[in-house]
Amino acid sequence: MTSTVRAAIVGVGVTALVVAGFVLGPHLGNLHNGLIGASFGAVGLYVVRRRPAVREGWLFVATGAAHAWMFAAREYGLHPGPLPGASWIGWLGVWPLPLVLVLVGVTIMAFPDGRLPSPGWRPVVGVLAAVGLVLSVVSALWPVEYARTGLVAPHPLHLPGRADAFYQVARGVGYLLFQLVWVVCVVVRLRRARGDEARQLRVFVVAAVGSGVVMVAGLLVWGSPLAGVLAVPLVAVAAGAAILKYRLYDIDPVLNKAFVFAVMAGLVTLGYAVLVTSIGQLVSGYASLVATGVVAVAFEPLRRRVQRLADRLVYGHRATAYEALARLSTHLATPAGRPLDGVCATVADGVGAREVVLWAGTADELRAVSAWPESARPAGVCALSDVSGVPIVHDGRFRGALTVVKADPLSAAERRLVGEVAAQAGLILELQGTAQRLVAAGDAARRRLERDLHDGAQQHLVTAAFELGSLVRLAEASGDGALAARAESARTRVLAATAQLRELARGLHPAVLTEDGLGAAVEQLADRSAIPVRVAFDVASRLPAEVEATAYFFVGEGLTNAAKHSGASVVRVGLTRRGDRLAIDVTDDGGGGAAFRTGSGLEGLADRLATLGARLEVDSGPSGTRIATVIPCA
Repeated sequence: MTSTVRAAIVGVGVTALVVAGFVLGPHLGNLHNGLIGASFGAVGLYVVRRRPAVREGWLFVATGAAHAWMFAAREYGLHPGPLPGASWIGWLGVWPLPLVLVLVGVTIMAFPDGRLPSPGWRPVVGVLAAVGLVLSVVSALWPVEYARTGLVAPHPLHLPGRADAFYQVARGVGYLLFQLVWVVCVVVRLRRARGDEARQLRVFVVAAVGSGVVMVAGLLVWGSPLAGVLAVPLVAVAAGAAILKYRLYDIDPVLNKAFVFAVMAGLVTLGYAVLVTSIGQLVSGYASLVATGVVAVAFEPLRRRVQRLADRLVYGHRATAYEALARLSTHLATPAGRPLDGVCATVADGVGAREVVLWAGTADELRAVSAWPESARPAGVCALSDVSGVPIVHDGRFRGALTVVKADPLSAAERRLVGEVAAQAGLILELQGTAQRLVAAGDAARRRLERDLHDGAQQHLVTAAFELGSLVRLAEASGDGALAARAESARTRVLAATAQLRELARGLHPAVLTEDGLGAAVEQLADRSAIPVRVAFDVASRLPAEVEATAYFFVGEGLTNAAKHSGASVVRVGLTRRGDRLAIDVTDDGGGGAAFRTGSGLEGLADRLATLGARLEVDSGPSGTRIATVIPCA
């Protein structure tokens, strides 16, 4: 029989026992057994299903199964009647309690690897087992627990003598000893733990210590361990949080819906049991289905709250690795998205970081190109040794680094997530670098072609026009009017061709942009516009060539679209240097209607901006059109 089959059988058995106990009861004095059975059983079965070789999972399963049996057996013995065989069944649910508490202690002391912290704890466990065995034997032979549990059916054994006084003292001392040993053991383990194990144990230790404090307070104040045992299910909940939040046993859940389902199933089951108890014999047949529906509807508003609780308890304020990577894929698939911003946001979501910065460049000269939040992006240049980040490498080449700032150190699973995202960032940086080199090469080719046209073909045409002008004057002087007319016509066509060639060269790459800068080039565009243009230019110094070229073509595209499609009366152009970024916007007062279309100028402009890590923003409505962008200048 495989471990999966065994786990399935135990799971069905635990569920059936807990449900049966709730249907038969529940009684407050016995409720803790049902809660412990459900909580420990659920956590243990989850671990066993994912990692059958983990001993701790089977300890949790055993603890849950034992309490589920005691819960159902006691509720059977507590049911009015009594029911057939209630004496023996109820008896079987009472006397094993001390030994079951020893099992609970071993489960807690062995968390998270299923082994005691050291061999020195084995004698301690032996003492606990001996105490538990003595208490269980006394409880099995005499009804020392019956007054407290309130079983309707009598004790099945009728031995002479009484052991009540001894048992009450021994039980108080033994239960207190159990709880103190658990607390000391988990605290010692936490003090010795390092790294991921320490983070996994913190929540668990708080729950274990808390249950111990409640147990001691209950024994001292009320003389009853009920409060302490009711707090024990919190230990299982803390273990589940450690397993899911810190990827204990390398379990990386895809969804936390199972947690929500378990909580809602428990609420519905408990509500159904209470409802059944309240209306007694009226609930039968179709009425039972109606009762179930009423409870389901009553608890439905809690579903969203439980989901939010699950998100906080299991993952904190963060997404799972799968969700984070899915969000990154969605962000990269967005045409107007900024991939590097998506990388930073993905890491922040996945690890709950306060700040994430993505650096690009060489190991000796890194510059921040993106950050989450944006205000965390530092200025200037630094070395890899100064930022202590995760290196970004693609095809064996260092491309940058990713730095993460969070309240606690990264766990092993979080480091893996950051490494996976850094690999994606390396690919993005490589693609952006390749695109930038292609754009720069294209701009350089444009400049060479413009220079060749200006210095070569254009000069030849100007010389030809000058010589044709001389020919016109000679023909007129000789009195040959026909020759003069033909020469003048040829000269006119040469001049027209020269003007067209000049416009072509300016469209390829204007000489004024290279020689006089972006401001003069934009003013030239404004002068040639068919619509009045108002320019606001606030850039104090020259920018990198690729930035100036992109800004020039951005303004040119905006003015061309306004002239062709908007019907505007005026266009406003703004260029402002903000630190190491250039903000550009072109706004008209026309009829709007601008949109991304396949093969359109706006699509090509967006592609060019993307190579520089910028994004095109288009806002076009009845009151006009505005296109804007912010280009990194570093």
